[in-house]
Amino acid sequence: MRLLIRTTALVALLAAAGAALAHNCPNEMKAIDAKLATNPGLSADTTAKVKQLRADGEAHHKAGKHDESMKALAEAKKILGI
Repeated sequence: MRLLIRTTALVALLAAAGAALAHNCPNEMKAIDAKLATNPGLSADTTAKVKQLRADGEAHHKAGKHDESMKALAEAKKILGI
């Protein structure tokens, strides 16, 4: 019985952690959008790359692939210096 309770608690904790990360993707996208709105002086190619990474991050987020989303968004933020 205790094993069942512990297992249930662990599953609930993991689900909550996944949901917390999933909800961070939109905040990362907002930060990227805000920085792009300031016209950060990037080359056209670099700007296109950042926009593609941001779009990829959003697509992964919508598909439920939050680790991949966060990876793409982190790369975009790194290029932007945020």
